[in-house]
Amino acid sequence: MKTKPVSINVTFDKAALKSKSVSAEKDIQHLTISPDGNRVLIEARGDVFSVPAEHGFIKNITHTTDANERYPAWSPDGKTIAYWSDKSGEYQLWLSQANGDEPPKKMTNYTSGFKYQLYWSPDSKKLAFIDQAMKIKMVDILSGVTSEVDQALRFMHGGCENFSVSWSSDSRWITYSRDVENYHNAVYIYDVNEKTSHKVTDGYYNCGSPVFDIDGKYLYLVTNQSFSPYYSDIDNSFIYGNSSQIAAIPLKKSTTSVLSAKNDTVAIKKDEMKADENKSSAKKDSLSKEKEAVEIDFDGIASRIFILPPKAGNYGNLASAKGKIVYLKNANLGSDQGAKSSLKYFDLDTREEKNISDQIDAFWISADNKKLLVQRDEAFTVIKPEEGQKFEKTLRVKEMELMVDPVLEWKEIFTDAWRLERDYFYDPNMHGVDWNQVRERYSKMIDGAVTREDVDFIIGEMIGELNSSHTYHGGGDLETQNNKSVGYLGVDWEASGKYYKIKNIIKGAPWDAGTRSPLDQSGIDIKEGNYILAVNGIPITTTDEPYAFFQGLAGKAVELTYNTIPSYIGAKSVVIETIANEARLRYLSWLESNRKLVDEATKGEAGYIYVPSTGQDGQEELTRQFNAQWDKKALIIDERFNSGGQIPDRFIEMLNRSPLAYWATRDGAAWPWPPFAHFGPKVMLINGWSGSGGDAFPDYFRKKGLGPLIGTRTWGGLIGISGMPQLIDGGTITAPSFRMYNPDGSWFKEGHGVDPDIFVDEDLGAMSKGIDLQLEKAISEIKSALKSKGYTPPKKPPFEKRN
Repeated sequence: MKTKPVSINVTFDKAALKSKSVSAEKDIQHLTISPDGNRVLIEARGDVFSVPAEHGFIKNITHTTDANERYPAWSPDGKTIAYWSDKSGEYQLWLSQANGDEPPKKMTNYTSGFKYQLYWSPDSKKLAFIDQAMKIKMVDILSGVTSEVDQALRFMHGGCENFSVSWSSDSRWITYSRDVENYHNAVYIYDVNEKTSHKVTDGYYNCGSPVFDIDGKYLYLVTNQSFSPYYSDIDNSFIYGNSSQIAAIPLKKSTTSVLSAKNDTVAIKKDEMKADENKSSAKKDSLSKEKEAVEIDFDGIASRIFILPPKAGNYGNLASAKGKIVYLKNANLGSDQGAKSSLKYFDLDTREEKNISDQIDAFWISADNKKLLVQRDEAFTVIKPEEGQKFEKTLRVKEMELMVDPVLEWKEIFTDAWRLERDYFYDPNMHGVDWNQVRERYSKMIDGAVTREDVDFIIGEMIGELNSSHTYHGGGDLETQNNKSVGYLGVDWEASGKYYKIKNIIKGAPWDAGTRSPLDQSGIDIKEGNYILAVNGIPITTTDEPYAFFQGLAGKAVELTYNTIPSYIGAKSVVIETIANEARLRYLSWLESNRKLVDEATKGEAGYIYVPSTGQDGQEELTRQFNAQWDKKALIIDERFNSGGQIPDRFIEMLNRSPLAYWATRDGAAWPWPPFAHFGPKVMLINGWSGSGGDAFPDYFRKKGLGPLIGTRTWGGLIGISGMPQLIDGGTITAPSFRMYNPDGSWFKEGHGVDPDIFVDEDLGAMSKGIDLQLEKAISEIKSALKSKGYTPPKKPPFEKRN
């Protein structure tokens, strides 16, 4: 066989490789406020910007297109800005002068690991933080020594990202919360001098967001101690929401509660000289008080907690200001969709809750406790911790610009992705892969990348070396295209000469009133077989595909011209509203056709339930369909094409209820307990498109012995993901951070999945003709199970004579 080279010439202007000025507005990741509230530090596009609260210039402090600076923090004395930077190869602590142009100074030499938000001590001498290994640490700025404070047990990225530290006013104590063995969070106080950690709450309730009172008398926190059930309208289940309350703990036994009884007294006038002496003395006392050590009696500290008056709800982070506790009051469970948080404070003197501002997503308090940086959607402003603040004079984030060298930035993105994978992947041995060698090999490919899309592809190939599920990548500064929405009619089209006619009007499920074709509505006379000649007067012809004429018309009222023949003679018109997506309509049509098939084949004895995912939509579908069919003698659970989501233990609980009792009445029918429970035989359909939670669902179904699995083996992906830091340009990767193993100590078969008990291959040819061989096998099996394993409820016993 002879071969010869084929010459390929690719003409490319390398425009994507040129340096460019970009706005950092869309790449904001973290913010912090200056000690006096006059400026804000913003981490955006890997640089740290200093932005004025109102007046003045915007300054890019770091200017490093080839490095990523994260989590800036301004020292309380206003002199120093701290941040993490990977410019030396690993994320290290760097310090920069706030008012000066001296080069920043690297303070640490860590060998690996990702680090989160930095928290300065009030004396500006120490910094506390947590890393991705859940280790809480502290850096002494003068010595450069890092000491370990504590370690959480099960924090993923979200837990570390939201972890916070509060320092006492004398810089001796730090308070924080972390998880304990019962999955609750408990509050701790660490003694910097003695290097010991004290557990303040015992873990009986979930407690978090602890902050020291600025006067050093109290510890404020959020505690979940309110238990008021919300009963389901659908079944017999209930949940507990809006359970958090704001609480306080006196640090010393001798300190009275902030809610202690008040007693009005009469002031006694003194002569002016004594008054002046008192004023002078008061000033001295005030100055000395600032330097006073914060004292804590740990003996019995948990028993000194008391709940403050604000009504139980859903509270966010706390902060302490003079005479008040500032906090976010998030929308309660049961609030209208789209309800937003409000920023409030509790007045310790009047003991009343006051509203600072509404529709606030987050806030940060200045070191002097006199200013608040607040966020609403994508906008930010600085306000005071006072009642009735307006959201105006927003930060000029549109003016944050920087020069980006794409080649250098892509190398940074690649290195960061490699490093994050190394630090977050659940297996420190990286599945036996030489991760350093992987970096060396794929970095050569990065040298040849000419677009951000190339970089994304290379990263995908690199993390694919781990041979793990859930290794995803995407986003970033990619080339975008203009897209238009399309209006749909919920029909199948058929070309007929010059025009299109309607082959089928897609019918959803009669039990779902919310999803119907615009042509399947009362008062609409268009029938199957009719020609659609025009939309809004524009002729629709077979020169283009039909929906080319519906661009930009999603969810809009349109006029359709239609006829029974391909002619405008005698044509009619009607106004309908298009739909933006046909997916659910077609899904419901398929689901209902399967339900009808099962119902007819089993003479109404078996129900059919389709579970599309183990996320929210799958949970909704399982609940909707199960509660409508729990009384059937048998059930077919179809989880083919299940896209996963949550771990489906609650799904199994719903299907695995056993009879505990029956209740009899004089004239009515008996009912089982638990209600909404199915005690008869079940089967489950699976296939290779079911994965993640769609692997766990049949695995748990089998472990509980609920019935046979029918179809083909599932995807095999139960190494899960739980969030990751973003890349410099907003791109994302995942590093699978937890893996399922079985009660017998063996791993779930990653990459293999769950094998069926009864193998039935997918026949796509048959399915195209409306024949579902897997479903037909499930029907056959459930009919046999009804004969051999069917459940018969007990008969009501004869009434007793109890005289």
